[in-house]
Amino acid sequence: MGGLGKTTLAQLVYNDDRMEEHFDLKAWICVSDDFDVLKMTKPILEKLGLSTNSDSKSLDWLQVTLQQNLTGKKFLIALDDVWNNNYSEWEALSNPFKFGAAGSRVIVTTREQRVASIMHSSTIYNLKKLQGEDCWTLFSKHAFHSGNSDAHPELEVIGRQIVKRCDGLPLAVKTIGALLWSKLDVSEWNKTPRSEIWDLSCDVIPALRLSYQYLPLHLKRCFAYCSIFPKDYDFKKEYLILLWMAEGLLPQVKDKTMEQIGDDYFVDLVSRSLFQQSSITYEERFGMHDLVNDLAKFVLGQFTFRLEGENSLEIVNKTRHVSFSRISVDTTKNFGALYETKGLRAFLPIYSDNEILAKEYVDLLPILRCLRVFSLCYCQNLIELPDSMGKIKHLRYLDLSGTPIRKIPDSICKLCNLQTLKLRCCLNLTALPRDTYKLINLRHGVQRLYRVVTSKLVSVTISCPLKSRIISLFSSFIHLLKMYFLEVS
Repeated sequence: MGGLGKTTLAQLVYNDDRMEEHFDLKAWICVSDDFDVLKMTKPILEKLGLSTNSDSKSLDWLQVTLQQNLTGKKFLIALDDVWNNNYSEWEALSNPFKFGAAGSRVIVTTREQRVASIMHSSTIYNLKKLQGEDCWTLFSKHAFHSGNSDAHPELEVIGRQIVKRCDGLPLAVKTIGALLWSKLDVSEWNKTPRSEIWDLSCDVIPALRLSYQYLPLHLKRCFAYCSIFPKDYDFKKEYLILLWMAEGLLPQVKDKTMEQIGDDYFVDLVSRSLFQQSSITYEERFGMHDLVNDLAKFVLGQFTFRLEGENSLEIVNKTRHVSFSRISVDTTKNFGALYETKGLRAFLPIYSDNEILAKEYVDLLPILRCLRVFSLCYCQNLIELPDSMGKIKHLRYLDLSGTPIRKIPDSICKLCNLQTLKLRCCLNLTALPRDTYKLINLRHGVQRLYRVVTSKLVSVTISCPLKSRIISLFSSFIHLLKMYFLEVS
């Protein structure tokens, strides 16, 4: 059963300071539905700090490399949310584990008893639902400012009714408690246990549906947009805020920037337990519980589609957001289904290990005229962009990070709505368009442009006698200089 706290308990063990002293190597891997031996072995190597950039990407090479690095080492590997119950696949994945030193451990979280049996687990812990006072203590912690209901006895009676409705699921108790935290009105609390949502037949936990129903409209839109992310995906706050901004989900007001408003929205969703901070990554990232992810997907329905693994791309005319993760070149034949939608607003790769070539992206440009968000990050062989990029008039977010792009076409200066242009790790970039200053709404990504314009201005001033070229570059330099200091501040 989901929402019992399996991952939370495993994280408490994994992050305990004593684990650092006891084990030589540690790795935490989110598995979910897509259990592929090759794709699972690679992230284990990466989490252990080992390079997988070899030309050989065969399973044999990865398994041998993993075996060599585990041999004689005491390791702790956590596999979170495993669904696969195929014995031969588990045997293939776990073969290198047998060469670790005595005392090595593998922690697995799963909702399926059969998965635990197939793995020949030495110890199985079956988590049970929270009982009585434990449920109430957890609810009080999240529903009352001090974690104590003594100051509001009239709310405790209602609160215990709500807790009973949560049926002992910690995730449900925590989410409903966070929902009511800022409300101390009896009439507001009374609405919760009496809602008809508790009795509806649905795959989404009623408490989670209620938490969404009571969100203010602006938070509903921002939360639902997160259905674009796959399960177990950890994102940076700043990254999500830029996507919200590009999609027009953040208002423009006098006293605050859109980034500040997005930060407020983000903090609010964290306080309501819809986002949770990851305790596994080395930098501050956030994610959603699998069941909360299901809620976001349920809310947005066919407006968002996630292409994952080898599933088919089932696009309908009302689809507005498409994301894809860990797909191969063969899977890109499914991109043809994009011709069914006329108003796609976001086309977003989630991970950087997709084997996509530039042609697959470029061929899509004629049908992506309504895009607000477009990412070509880590696209292989992307040396230059076609001039047709300038026809995506509504584009506000463009990510070219990690590509071998050499120059940006002049036509990109027609994108007057562009707010974010990411050029991280574009080491081959040497040429910028002359009219960069026309990107009047550019707010993020200007530091890289600033450096390139500065270097080009110096070289052109020395070697190029064309006065107009120098003036154009100088205008771009001044504009980007202003934007540079705005971004830094």
